[in-house]
Amino acid sequence: MSYNPDDDFASLVSRANPAAQHNPYGQPGRNSYVPQAGSSQPTLAPSVDDRYKLDPFFDDDDEQQTPHATSTTFPPSVSAPTPRHPGRQPSLTILDEPLDSSADLPLTKAAAPPAGSSFSNAGSRGMPQQNSWTFDDDEGLPAPNSRYERGGPPQNTPLRQRMKRNWKWPWERQKALAPERKIWLNDGASNDTEGYCSNYVSTTKYNLVTFVPKFLLEQFSKYANVFFLFTACIQQIPGVSPTNKYTTIVPLSLVLLASAFKETEEDLKRHQSDSELNARQAQILAETGTFVEQKWRNIKVGDIVRLESDDFIPADLLLLSSSEPEGLCYIETSNLDGETNLKIKQGSPKTAHMTSPQLVRQLQGYLRSEQPNNSLYTYEGTLVMTVDGTERQVPMSPDQILLRGAQLRNTPWVYGLVVFTGHETKLMRNATATPIKRTAVERQVNVQIVFLFLLLIILSLVSTIGSSIRSWFFSAQEWYLFLDANPTNKVRSFVEDILTFVILYNNLIPISLIVTMEVVKFQQAQLINSDLDMYYAKTDTPALCRTSSLVEELGQIEFIFSDKTGTLTRNEMEFRMCSVAGVMYAETSGEADNEEGSEAKRTFDELRVIAGVDSGSQALAHGGAGSGGGKESLVVKEFLTLLAVCHTVIPEVKGDKMVYQASSPDEAALVSGAELLGFRFHTRKPKSVFVDIGGTTQEFEILNVCEFNSTRKRMSTIVRGPDGKIKLYCKGADTVILERLGPNQTYVDATMVHLEDYATEGLRTLCIAMRDIPEAEYREWAGIYDQAAATINGRGDALDQAAELIEKDMFLLGATAIEDKLQEGVPDAIHTLQMAGIKVWVLTGDRQETAINIGLSCRLISESMNLVIVNEETAQATKDFISKRLVAIKNQRKTGEQEDLALIIDGKSLTFALEKDISKAFLELAMLCKAVVCCRVSPLQKALVVKLVKKNTSSILLAIGDGANDVSMIQAAHIGVGISGVEGLQAARSADVAISQFRYLKKLLLVHGAWSYQRLSKLILYSFYKNIVLYMVQFWFSFFNNFSGQIANESWTLSFYNVLFTVLPPLVLGIFDQFVSARILDRYPQLYMLGQKNAFFTRTAFWLWIVNALYHSLILFGFSIIMFWGDLKSSDGRDSGHWFWGTSLYLAVLLTVLGKAALISDLWTKYTVAAMPGSFLFTMIFLPIYCLVAPALGFSPEYSGIVPRLWGDGPFYFSLLLLPCVCLIRDYVWKYYRRTYHPASYHIAQELQKYNIPDYRPRQEQFQKAIKKVRAVQRMRKNRGFAFSQTEDPNRQEQARLIRAYDTSQVRPSGL
Repeated sequence: MSYNPDDDFASLVSRANPAAQHNPYGQPGRNSYVPQAGSSQPTLAPSVDDRYKLDPFFDDDDEQQTPHATSTTFPPSVSAPTPRHPGRQPSLTILDEPLDSSADLPLTKAAAPPAGSSFSNAGSRGMPQQNSWTFDDDEGLPAPNSRYERGGPPQNTPLRQRMKRNWKWPWERQKALAPERKIWLNDGASNDTEGYCSNYVSTTKYNLVTFVPKFLLEQFSKYANVFFLFTACIQQIPGVSPTNKYTTIVPLSLVLLASAFKETEEDLKRHQSDSELNARQAQILAETGTFVEQKWRNIKVGDIVRLESDDFIPADLLLLSSSEPEGLCYIETSNLDGETNLKIKQGSPKTAHMTSPQLVRQLQGYLRSEQPNNSLYTYEGTLVMTVDGTERQVPMSPDQILLRGAQLRNTPWVYGLVVFTGHETKLMRNATATPIKRTAVERQVNVQIVFLFLLLIILSLVSTIGSSIRSWFFSAQEWYLFLDANPTNKVRSFVEDILTFVILYNNLIPISLIVTMEVVKFQQAQLINSDLDMYYAKTDTPALCRTSSLVEELGQIEFIFSDKTGTLTRNEMEFRMCSVAGVMYAETSGEADNEEGSEAKRTFDELRVIAGVDSGSQALAHGGAGSGGGKESLVVKEFLTLLAVCHTVIPEVKGDKMVYQASSPDEAALVSGAELLGFRFHTRKPKSVFVDIGGTTQEFEILNVCEFNSTRKRMSTIVRGPDGKIKLYCKGADTVILERLGPNQTYVDATMVHLEDYATEGLRTLCIAMRDIPEAEYREWAGIYDQAAATINGRGDALDQAAELIEKDMFLLGATAIEDKLQEGVPDAIHTLQMAGIKVWVLTGDRQETAINIGLSCRLISESMNLVIVNEETAQATKDFISKRLVAIKNQRKTGEQEDLALIIDGKSLTFALEKDISKAFLELAMLCKAVVCCRVSPLQKALVVKLVKKNTSSILLAIGDGANDVSMIQAAHIGVGISGVEGLQAARSADVAISQFRYLKKLLLVHGAWSYQRLSKLILYSFYKNIVLYMVQFWFSFFNNFSGQIANESWTLSFYNVLFTVLPPLVLGIFDQFVSARILDRYPQLYMLGQKNAFFTRTAFWLWIVNALYHSLILFGFSIIMFWGDLKSSDGRDSGHWFWGTSLYLAVLLTVLGKAALISDLWTKYTVAAMPGSFLFTMIFLPIYCLVAPALGFSPEYSGIVPRLWGDGPFYFSLLLLPCVCLIRDYVWKYYRRTYHPASYHIAQELQKYNIPDYRPRQEQFQKAIKKVRAVQRMRKNRGFAFSQTEDPNRQEQARLIRAYDTSQVRPSGL
């Protein structure tokens, strides 16, 4: 029985949402995929209720399900599940199977889960989806029970043949993949026969084979190019074309060549980037037992790779062993998810002892692995090791997988087995092909071209009817034309006449428009690339516009979807201030805010003196800090001891500097703060830590660690100090610490005031408390804790309850303030973008409290906003909450009360809110809010939120991020912006524009975007105008030539009109014109709303330009007819003739359209002068030369002898002065009237710019600052942030176990 492979995709979507905290498969076990030892096929079972799954087809393009090329058939031994819904089958999972108990890991599951999920969820998600998200390199694999001879293929098989990529024709049916892949250990020959893809990676749009078909398909999706191809074809029909048969095909070829050049240049940059990446070096274990350098592209599945600290991971690796105890290592996944906090990975105990090349080389057996898929957070496989002739199975999980794109940190070396390579790696499976994006302006141009084509058809029909009437009814009266009075085939004659007039009027649609737009967009992209204001000197990173075809949409953005970590923040924590014993301390002394009644801060130097680690007396002079003795001194010492002891940080010496490895950057910042204040943590052993205090090392025995989680919001460590006393040190959010304090607290009021001051500055705060524990009480509690730790079910709750028993009657020591450092200029950039009418939505994997704090500090959320927080556990609760709030807000708005709102929603609630029955209400609520923050969201949810807004609104969306988890969001939006500057960043490579700092987004949109949109709008409208003026003259002339198809101007001169004589004005308008300066756009960001409202390129504006062109053409033709009525007589007495009149009219038209360009130009530069007056001067020089040379060479015989008669004639020059002036006087008067009596906002801004009028807007900074503090205090009393972002799992104490495994005093193996 076959099944629909879309169901695998549905299960993938559900599993990709880490916020859902239920097991989607209902399986209690560790994994849902562990193959049986002796079975070649896994056992399948239907999944449980999939109510909470995201709809994978929730997309504007996916309402109609696309059928797959082929279906997959289950093996004969497996029965297909019964569908729960009509037309849809449930997802599948593979049942658990008991394994060898010796394979249990002491630190299993230490890997970081996705935002919003727990380890138990991550571990229980299976990935039996062999038919989803297939790539071209996927090929069918042998059956899982097939075995190859150990010798494999002959050793003389050419490397080229073994490394050959598996190509597949687009129409070739996808082969079904086996349920698993088998990777042989230390047997490259056998792995070569499996046909795995190479590690070569390509992110380019074209290659040599696909360039021509893909390029032509893209170009002929533009209606103008299709029309001109049609015109060029019918011009080849003999007796039909009134013009030369090459006058369309040659310009069209030039247009396509110019576009091809631009596409090639942009794609070559991608090729260069890919080449640099594929040429990186890695260490591969050779058959000789030593590691040799090889390029990344030569790495194969089954190779064993040695990585050193700070190396990027070249392929998806299975961690075997490392320099750290028990096979631990730290990786940084900022390229994958933007997070710089370190993730913990751990090799299996069965391979962790292999710390030399010789031991790894002796490894025999094979790995049974899942097939390649796109889930970053799951992996299942079984390592079958052959030991003394017997096979032992070792289960593998996400804890052992090192993903391509991540970076090894704080670990001298690791060994890894290559599992997936190239486009089969999880990173590349998430990097979907770059979509072809069409801008709103391009779509409008296509529609306008259709309108002009309909106009052309109408004109052709009118002319053809006139021609047919002349031929059929008046041919006898025009006997001198020798017309056939009774044509044998009137239908054929009618069709040929239509084609003749289509060719005659074809340039109503300007052939130069498309290429001019391409050139202008390319140059606008170059201006962005070369803007020094967007150059980041620290990393030597300029802005890079990778897709120039989208530049005008930068001026029409209405929504920005931003990642937080790495985009808004640096994810660097800095210990800024602290409050100890009711006194505020900071690095430098000074008044808090120079406000009345504010408290002066003391310095860290004074704090060190009080703690007794500094003997200086200078610091004591300020404020009478007192001596090192007394109660204050004791409190300070306990405070600093807590910072140095209560944590799970691992110290490492690098050179002369101490480096702290921490899964949370907040933890590292606190320990660094203690070091700064003289309490230096330097060694960790399994049962104790060593702290250098004033030059003396003291040992603190770690008895128990009660870990942090988002429910407890605190962390406690029970230690036995050097004096033998047992103490509880606790740090956490003030709301949970204050309610666990004992009586007789001295410093609560002062500390609360300081916390409120820290809150107004957007700092992340923690309260610090401790208590002494009697020996007897500790022994009694330790038994309760040990019993809770041994609990199988509900261990997390049991441990929390045990901690509650000891975390009581504490004494408040003070508080800390940590700054999550924002990228420079972020608050100003967000505030300015909001003033420009842009709504900013932040989509982050961080916790809700952290996200709100960052929103406040970066001015995304202002103190005056009311927070709408959605934190529901079920779909119905989410629906009810959203509906109630929506009704309440609408009723409030009806009363005229306008209140700024900020919507905060977590990942689990977002899962429900994205369901189709709730999504519209959720979107409506979000649209009523000024800011939206989505917390704990997965990469898939980011893309779905973008697609929700994209599908249901006509707004232009921009997404900005810095990690691979942002790629789907970046590609889903109209414009994708990546943060670059860090090596190997996936988001920047997949984005349309790459910038190095978020603050550069302000100039990119408000200046370059606004200019690009206005310039391109003016270019398109002007291009239509100038062609209609010339070719409508030809239509009016048809009434005078009896619809004979006679042209008013020589055919090559008509072609020169677009190619030579009027080519520069659109280019200059499109590249250099500025309707206001960058300074004015920055000062008045509200001007950006002109682009959002599409003010410069409306349908009304288009038709007004068309009517204006018709008016000008009628005036030009009418006045020229009147001037030349009866034909002018030359000085020699001869008639001037048809070409004399036609050329005079042609030059009058040219001067009129150049004058119109001058009239609409807002900025005059040397290029403007060259383009407008310069183009006419060039024409007046070039055309006489052409009229002299061309007839002599057999071209353009119509111009024979015309030069002395035309250029020496007075009426000719009089017509050049009169006709353009008559046409443009109306335009000038209209421009004066509009600017004087009905000015637009940018007209006023132009006046401000011209006369340099200063800005007298009132500035109430001090008043606003006071209001801001009052509101911030009120808010933070209700909702305080706390500084923790480490990974957590309530059911395991992996941090506690981790620190028990480390002994930093021991020498580590070299791995060589």
